[in-house]
Amino acid sequence: MKPLPPPLPRVRRPSARGGCLVWSDSGFRIPGAPNSIQQGASLGSLLAAPAIDCLAHNLATVHPTFDAASFRRAARAGLRPLGLLQRGRHLARVLRQHLPAEYPDAVGILLRSLTPPLETTADNGLAVFFYLPHVAFVGLYGLGDFETSMHAQYELTKRFSAEFSLRPFLLRQPERTLARLAEWTRDPNPHVRRLCSEGTRPRLPWAPRIPAFIADPRPVLPLLEALRDDPSLYVRRSVANHLG
Repeated sequence: MKPLPPPLPRVRRPSARGGCLVWSDSGFRIPGAPNSIQQGASLGSLLAAPAIDCLAHNLATVHPTFDAASFRRAARAGLRPLGLLQRGRHLARVLRQHLPAEYPDAVGILLRSLTPPLETTADNGLAVFFYLPHVAFVGLYGLGDFETSMHAQYELTKRFSAEFSLRPFLLRQPERTLARLAEWTRDPNPHVRRLCSEGTRPRLPWAPRIPAFIADPRPVLPLLEALRDDPSLYVRRSVANHLG
């Protein structure tokens, strides 16, 4: 088995306040959520009014001209009948309307509003779905700026998972994307390494299929070979799911 990579840096943990998780140093907040899916509960509730309020707060904190009131109104309009993934895309579109028109500028604001990276690979619960609109934003609007988008996904996957936003890049720019993922298989962060396996699964649940990898999986095999003896069980499980 490969040697253990350096440990993840320690970050200040959030405190629970008013149903939100709040980071005292930055003031950023995300809505509290269960650790697992609850029977009878709608996953769409993870991106409801509390998430919209937290998102508006975080963005206004780093970008004072952000029109939080207008964002809240537009984000809540038509939200009720939408499922979780639809809500993520809806909020991404509303973000597009309220952030600067230049994609790198908009992404820079989103990244500055992120809470610290996850410290562990287990028991992170459902609160991380707060970042579904962020990855949807990259997937919807970032294909024309590969470097900015890959940097964004590198940071986002440390907090949620960029497996959904990675799909358009694998479908449109497979060789370039696979080359970047090959570099990331050596990253010290297990969330980044896991993305190299999870994000390239040809039949990833909830995500578009990748017909080219279904027909011929050989382009992805070097990634799996690099990760099959990964020191993190979290990563090795993803490799097993990919091959299963």
